[in-house]
Amino acid sequence: MFIWLASYPKSGNTLLRSMLAAYFFSQDGIYNFDLIKNIKQFPNITLFEKLGINIKNEKEVVKNYIKVQETFNNKNSVQFLKTHSYLFNINNNPFTDLNNSLGSIYIVRDPRNVVTSYANHTNIGVDQASNDLINLTQMGGDLSKTKGSERTKVFTGTWSSNFNSWKSFKFQDRYLLIKYEDLILEKEKTFVKVLKFIHKLKKADFKIDIKKLKNVISSTDFSKMKKLEQEKGFFEGKIDKKTGKKIPFFNLGEKNDWKKLLDKKIQKKIENAFEKEMIELGYI
Repeated sequence: MFIWLASYPKSGNTLLRSMLAAYFFSQDGIYNFDLIKNIKQFPNITLFEKLGINIKNEKEVVKNYIKVQETFNNKNSVQFLKTHSYLFNINNNPFTDLNNSLGSIYIVRDPRNVVTSYANHTNIGVDQASNDLINLTQMGGDLSKTKGSERTKVFTGTWSSNFNSWKSFKFQDRYLLIKYEDLILEKEKTFVKVLKFIHKLKKADFKIDIKKLKNVISSTDFSKMKKLEQEKGFFEGKIDKKTGKKIPFFNLGEKNDWKKLLDKKIQKKIENAFEKEMIELGYI
């Protein structure tokens, strides 16, 4: 059964996945980039191709989301899956269902900080980035395979529709909301909360390996992951199409402060677009 690690892009999904990968897929809790490969992303080109589904046919891909999940879902064990998709239902084709999904952990981040991180990651201006958060509903270009990528087109929805859609898991008591800001400011406390939730979903007794936990917290420090990327590279980083140079994935980290980086016009634009959700989350 799947536990979804869902978020809008540039919201802290990589940090949480890194922590979970270090805790569940290492002996000592010390993180390295190979560990995160244990947590696959969905949708995933390889999985669709194995079933002979034409990944260039958008309708066929969406129609077979459930079929693909059923094929590689091991219902006797728990698998983490990353997604930036919103929890859609397109022409009666749902993103997932409760036969395949044990629950979801949703990571949310102040959209005023998402926009600056997203702008850097995609190498566009913050004005265009803010337009994308407000209006863009899908990312990933065409459905052809690109070197080093397993992605198909991802139906992200807008920032607000992405956040709102995953709340439907609340009604089955299978949903945990994690704020990126809490993961930064109260890292250990927030991660323990995540671990407790996972054990609850698995209906397993909650025991924590304290030594492993401490190693996870230390080894996933932003400065250490940034240094690791500089030394060894990170497979989720993007290439600047204009210069051919790799755009650092780990860029600003805690220095990404919208109060210092965003002009008033962009701030107001985002706050007006997402006022309801930002009030709900305590961002304004």
